[in-house]
Amino acid sequence: MILGVTGATGFVGRVVVEQALGRGHRVRALTRRPQPPQDGVTWVEGALDRPDTLATLAGGADAVLHIAGVVNAPDRAGFAAGNIDGTAAMLAAARAAGVARFVHVSSLSAREPQLSNYGWSKREAETLVEESDRDWTIVRPTGVYGPGDTEMRDMFRLARRGLALLPPPGRLSLVAVEDLARLIVALGLTPGPPAVLEVDDGAVLTHADLARLIGRAVGTRVLPMHLPAALLRLGARLDRRFRGAGAKLTPDRVGYLCHPDWTADPARRPDPSLWTPAIATADGLAATARWYRDAGLL
Repeated sequence: MILGVTGATGFVGRVVVEQALGRGHRVRALTRRPQPPQDGVTWVEGALDRPDTLATLAGGADAVLHIAGVVNAPDRAGFAAGNIDGTAAMLAAARAAGVARFVHVSSLSAREPQLSNYGWSKREAETLVEESDRDWTIVRPTGVYGPGDTEMRDMFRLARRGLALLPPPGRLSLVAVEDLARLIVALGLTPGPPAVLEVDDGAVLTHADLARLIGRAVGTRVLPMHLPAALLRLGARLDRRFRGAGAKLTPDRVGYLCHPDWTADPARRPDPSLWTPAIATADGLAATARWYRDAGLL
């Protein structure tokens, strides 16, 4: 099959492309910048705000895997442009090209859209997909991590010093990027009834549990320290001041970090006959730590 992939050069998208090629499929991949030639991949230079390039991406594809999105923006308009308008444009391109199968990668934050501009934008994008005439599936991952990720790097670096600065106590779950990519590819190849799936590796953790697992991954005993929301908001302002657009802790993220439950709803997990997670949290975090070390990021 031919899979049209947005976000193909991002953290999740790169692994999706690798897994699709590994299963013998071909990929039409959207990219903002020139990429080196790759067997099985047709690179389409463009962006979500360039409909002509989306038409090229969707043309001849058997399914669209819409992974691209904005995770950090200075205001609501920035999230809307990347996540809502971009999804609308990709849906229109798929419709015009006659591509029925549409897999939309959202976020668990869409379950609580009132908490952040990011979650709001992802929920609005989901609504567009749900109201479309495509053969759609929406995937809401929990926290995605693994080799190649930079979003959790600060937690690993701090863990090496024996500390973990955490939001107020709550529950969460994660999913390894390799497992998530395997599901996305499987969904692209498997038409089915409309569904909103929530995806994790099956392990329910407290924030302190996660901190200790990261400590184990970097070979250090970690002291978890829960911070009040007000202090996290102050930290977000400082992070923005010192790291600018590269800030990892933003005011928007504080909104959903402080929510007490970011675990997948068991009733929304994928059918086990289609997909089950293969990577345990501890093993995946250890692999991530090795990648950080090898890349000189710790």
